[in-house]
Amino acid sequence: MAQHQDHPYHLVNPSPMPILTAFFAFAVATGLALFMHKHAVGGILLILGIVALVLCAAFWWRDVIREGLRDHAHTRPVQRGLRSGMALFIVSEVMFFVAFFWAFFNSSLFPKLPLADTWEIVAGIWPPEGIHTFDPWDIPFLNTLILLLSGTTVTWAHHALLENNQKDLVRGLALSVALGVLFTMLQAFEYFHAHFGFRDGVYASTFYMATGFHGAHVIMGTTFLAVNLVRAIRGTLSPTGHLGFEFAAWYWHFVDVVWLFLFICIYWWGGQ
Repeated sequence: MAQHQDHPYHLVNPSPMPILTAFFAFAVATGLALFMHKHAVGGILLILGIVALVLCAAFWWRDVIREGLRDHAHTRPVQRGLRSGMALFIVSEVMFFVAFFWAFFNSSLFPKLPLADTWEIVAGIWPPEGIHTFDPWDIPFLNTLILLLSGTTVTWAHHALLENNQKDLVRGLALSVALGVLFTMLQAFEYFHAHFGFRDGVYASTFYMATGFHGAHVIMGTTFLAVNLVRAIRGTLSPTGHLGFEFAAWYWHFVDVVWLFLFICIYWWGGQ
């Protein structure tokens, strides 16, 4: 028998997605560790784990979208809870990048030579000797302009959605996705022509960790926007029901702000 609900909160239906996502995330971490240690199974496990993780995310997103559209489960209290959850998630991502910036500034402000903590020897230099850094006013500056422009197109799309302007909504999201893809392509080109590898000292390690994880976030943000682009084309976004788009915009602006800090601190200041 159907039970009457006397509260405005959404009781999530039983789903295998959380446990499957956790399992495949563990598979990705294990595969990555084995791959980095050149184990034969590492690469296969890593690829299979990523594919399975992407599929789990797709099915999970589909279920959440259906909860809002078909079941009308996203009441005002539920929306407040979802917004708080997304805000806390972005805060956790901020602290994630704080760790990378901490490592970079600790190495750049107090450069040390090997065994400097053991013997009193001359202080190191920054960037380390032999490291040929990128010109910040070349591809990095172009990527900065691209991300800033993408932030304006996302805002344009958001205002178009609030005004129920379907054409401008699709145009703004399409431009944002295209700019995100262009950013990723330029960063891959930059990595391909780098004069140093991941193992070439502390500068290389902190550089690739910070910019590489930001690149991964750009790919995830672009995917997030692409999902909303598909929804906009299908007409499932409305001025009063667009939490998914709102969260994608938040996430994209977070990615923009992190890149500004990366450009100023690592490319410009840290590369001098």
